[in-house]
Amino acid sequence: MRVQVPRPASFLRFLLHPAGKIILAIATVALLSGIGVFTYYWIHYSRLTDQKLKEGPFAETAQVLATPEPVSVGVTLTAEELVASLRRRGYTEARSNRMGWYHVRSDGVEVFPGVDAYSTSEPGVIFLDKGVVTRIVSNRDNTERQRFFLDPELITNLFDRKREKRRIIRFGDIPKIQIQALISAEDKRFFEHAGFDPIRIVRTAWVDVTQNRRYGASTISMQMARMFWLSQDKTWQRKTAEVMITLQLEHKLTKEQIFEFYCNQVDLGQRKSFAVRGFGEAAQVYFGKDLRELRVDEAALLAGLIQRPNYLNPYRHPERATQRRNIVLQLMRDNGYITDNQFIEASKLPIKLAEGGVESSDAPYFVDLVYDDLQENFSDIDFQTNSYRVYTTLDMKLQRDAVEAVRIGMEEVDGLLAKKRKKYPEPQVAMVVLDPATAEIKALIGGRNYGASQLNRVLAKRQPGSIFKPFVFAAALNTTLEGRSPAITPVSQVSDESTTFYYDGQEYQPNNYHEKFNGTVSLRESLAKSLNIPTVKFGEMAGFDSVAAIAKKAGLESVRATPAMALGAYEVTPLAIAGAYTIFSNGGVYAKQNFVREIRSASGGQIYGYRPQRRDVLDPRIAYMTLNLMQEVLRSGTGAGARGRGFGLPAAGKTGTSHDAWFAGFTTKLLCIVWVGFDNNQELPLEGAQAALPIWTEFMKRAHRYREYRGAQEFEPPDGIATVDIDPLSGQLATGACPKPRPEVFIAGTQPLELCHLHGSGRSQVAGWDAPETAPDTAGQPATGQSAQPARTPRSRRTDEITAAPKQPQTAPRKDEKKGFLERFRSIFR
Repeated sequence: MRVQVPRPASFLRFLLHPAGKIILAIATVALLSGIGVFTYYWIHYSRLTDQKLKEGPFAETAQVLATPEPVSVGVTLTAEELVASLRRRGYTEARSNRMGWYHVRSDGVEVFPGVDAYSTSEPGVIFLDKGVVTRIVSNRDNTERQRFFLDPELITNLFDRKREKRRIIRFGDIPKIQIQALISAEDKRFFEHAGFDPIRIVRTAWVDVTQNRRYGASTISMQMARMFWLSQDKTWQRKTAEVMITLQLEHKLTKEQIFEFYCNQVDLGQRKSFAVRGFGEAAQVYFGKDLRELRVDEAALLAGLIQRPNYLNPYRHPERATQRRNIVLQLMRDNGYITDNQFIEASKLPIKLAEGGVESSDAPYFVDLVYDDLQENFSDIDFQTNSYRVYTTLDMKLQRDAVEAVRIGMEEVDGLLAKKRKKYPEPQVAMVVLDPATAEIKALIGGRNYGASQLNRVLAKRQPGSIFKPFVFAAALNTTLEGRSPAITPVSQVSDESTTFYYDGQEYQPNNYHEKFNGTVSLRESLAKSLNIPTVKFGEMAGFDSVAAIAKKAGLESVRATPAMALGAYEVTPLAIAGAYTIFSNGGVYAKQNFVREIRSASGGQIYGYRPQRRDVLDPRIAYMTLNLMQEVLRSGTGAGARGRGFGLPAAGKTGTSHDAWFAGFTTKLLCIVWVGFDNNQELPLEGAQAALPIWTEFMKRAHRYREYRGAQEFEPPDGIATVDIDPLSGQLATGACPKPRPEVFIAGTQPLELCHLHGSGRSQVAGWDAPETAPDTAGQPATGQSAQPARTPRSRRTDEITAAPKQPQTAPRKDEKKGFLERFRSIFR
């Protein structure tokens, strides 16, 4: 049967027919209406797209940055390590980069800060030879430097009002391997199609019909339209809008711009209570790396997360993440981006995530403190919608070491608790690391896992226990300056026995740890062994009001003047106790803790600069004597385990055991406080030396390897300190017959002048002191060598020998013997 095609004449006759005219009119109206509707929505979405692109697709939030990092001549450093460090700071090889650029030479690396670099950054050349920095030359004035400061490293961007966090990257910053992994996983013809992939649409329809399962057809452009402008509702209205916006994007933007926006906005999972947006942030969260440093297996893992980011989270579901990563690697091989051997090698690699999880990448507890400080002190500034730069005191190297030390130490604590018969909840931890002179916070840990709990335990009030005792002994030693008699010195003695104290009409009966008593003990021994009853006795001798006054001046406002205060009964925070300890590390001067150094606007203008807050609390001599007592804690007392674990630098510290475990200690370079306990305030069945001290030791060993912290020195005594050899049993000047003489420190004028009555014959060593010009009469003084008034006199570094008068029958001594004894004795006062 033949089908007759209507002739043109017949078609024209049909259009002239009344029915034809009606149909033509309807079609014309429908066409014009369709064009009108399309034009309306085209203009509507064009304006919508233009407005979003004009405002910027991402909310501008403040950046939180660490402290500048020094590079010194002589330090071990390779060109690869230096380049990686520069990349973490946003530097690239492109000269147009606003942060800065670098150039690798055969003999070193040239560094050129950009317009967005730190205000004090300067261009220079770091010369390297065999992995060592040999020279540093500043290009500013062409002079040599001993140190060169790299820009502060970005810790994080403050979250926006949607609690999203991202690190903005440019297309030029995205490594080729990440581009290949992404388009293999999501849209392999992205750089070829015009926003829609017909081949993929047909395949999706075929899979949907034949296999009855969903198969995504959205291109990267369509996904971007949905992410920025639309909801996730699966309706025809949303799909229509998605098509219109996709057309707009392909018309207004280049492929590179679309790809860049997508890589900064795509959802890649949750980090604690924040959404991880973009590959720049994800590379830090999951691998602790700059995006440009990722390997092929790591790039494939990130690209694979796009499909179901929370379901595939590698921290919670490593097996799922591994399986999805290998699928992306296979797609990359099929697309010719990697070879068969590369696929096999990469798919066999285990997933190696950042040590400590997100804790090591952005110091979340520290950032919370900074954010709270900004909200409290700069309430008129909106940090969530403006790109301010907040420069902090954090040292990222120390922060990473703190995370690792906590991880190792808490595994040890978990093991000790597992051996107990009772089942305990998960123990928690806090660590604060300060500069001992300025109180700038260098590292901070507020808990084991920020994702599980955002409670910042450095701000939690807990009983400090025995780490409060140094304040008691400082008050006791301070009585010497108040003119009390007899003066309390490190060799002053009390009886360690069961004692009931009466205060304000109430009884207080403390006990020693393990209910063990030691008889007569010195002040030094009382602190070194952390003896409770002697501590309360010395506090009573000093006056509990005096102890409380010192503690409050050091920032511990919650203490009250009672006997229980001497044993750390009143709650304080780890952050507060860290600041309080600066009076010992800083010559009696309290320095208030500080997180933020300065704040600058996007244009570089300074909005805020920190001014140190300091006040005198103790006489430098009293601070040094207390410090010297705390050195004994690490030498022979409850903190001696630090030496056994391999930490040998000059240090002072104190253990603490209450409901919790504490250790507070410092060198001339760093001050560190560690707390371990339960959130419910349940008693931790471990001592401070078992739970907190190992963490402190692990961190301090790691931290002092860096050049800027490596040179921890002996603590220098101030003027007016006398150092003499004494017998620890009698508290008097040691003789040659004393079996265990040791040096002891005193305020000049309060040192003992009598020879040891227990070992009276032999020779005695007196080192490092000068008696006052008008020495008080000490003949009637007790054996502890107290004097009515101290004397500030310069220290002497000579060592004189004294021969003790031997006990002999009453026969006249020979003239030369008598003369020799007097001459030697008088030499003390020269």
